[in-house]
Amino acid sequence: MKFSLFVHMERLAPETPHARLFDELTELVQMAEDGGFHAAWIGEHHGMEFTISPNPFINIAYLGARTSRIRLGTGTVVAPFWHPIKLAGEAALADLATHGRLDVGIARGAYSFEYERMVPGLDAMEAGLRMRELVPAVQKLWQGDYAHDGKYWRFPATTAVPSPLQDPHPPVWVAARDPNSHAFAIANGCNVQVTPLWNGEDEVVSLKRKFDEACAAHPGAKRPQIMVLQHAFVAEDAADAELAGRELSRFYNYFGAWFRNERPIRRGFIETLSEEEMAANAMYAPEIMMKNLIIGTPDLVIDRVKRIEAMGYDQFSFWIDSGMSFERKKASLRRFIDQVLPAFETA
Repeated sequence: MKFSLFVHMERLAPETPHARLFDELTELVQMAEDGGFHAAWIGEHHGMEFTISPNPFINIAYLGARTSRIRLGTGTVVAPFWHPIKLAGEAALADLATHGRLDVGIARGAYSFEYERMVPGLDAMEAGLRMRELVPAVQKLWQGDYAHDGKYWRFPATTAVPSPLQDPHPPVWVAARDPNSHAFAIANGCNVQVTPLWNGEDEVVSLKRKFDEACAAHPGAKRPQIMVLQHAFVAEDAADAELAGRELSRFYNYFGAWFRNERPIRRGFIETLSEEEMAANAMYAPEIMMKNLIIGTPDLVIDRVKRIEAMGYDQFSFWIDSGMSFERKKASLRRFIDQVLPAFETA
């Protein structure tokens, strides 16, 4: 099984300079490369200090010049925010900038906060339909001289310029949860990204089952890769693990608040949640985080990740976004590299 890092800039207070966060993200990716990680993933988000990444291709091109081996992926671009020609061209340029180390992850998006600003009136259903039109169009633009006449985009014969370095094109990954999304990915030659979010191992099993069933329903298609994205924290001791449980409880409370899109947002920050409001969200309680997420000393983390490997996942992505300090993120990643990775045979 391969290992990757899923990472963004996170700004918790206006006093924190964005430039410092950019440098910290770079350091984490360089640590991951030096430690033997296969890839690093950066997504797309707009107007949110909670997750700062207006164009992951900029991060990827920058990181391509500061790394030499690690693959760099979009985890993910939001399909309805892109024109197929623009996405095909920018992705191809990023592939050149990284010397053929680009992976392209694509999703429908999740936040209505972003939908109402980027494509007013868009909902999740239409976003999914846009994704299903976008993916094959981008693949054909990389091949060249492709004309498109769809529901959402129309254009005459066009070729992506420049051409991507990888032949025939960078690997494409689709974020999938429901069976139809898995089937779409497999039918279109795409790899699959899944995440159980704050849910536990049962959800990890369920997502893999959906993938396996979709593969079985497409016997003529080559089996793609499947990656699971999950929060992890490698703790120094029990007290350190309990602190991580509280920190990730806070993270998911804010994740939920952004997702519901009901609270005031000023200058990119959502209105502060009170301790009482967070305590009322039982599904995000620290003890639930400790149970469902991969939080613990190295032996516990090894055991949990070994179970994921045994399910047949091709890649485990260490989701490091957490609202923790940079120092705590670094310490956890260092322990993962030094004390967890040696227990696995990585490709």
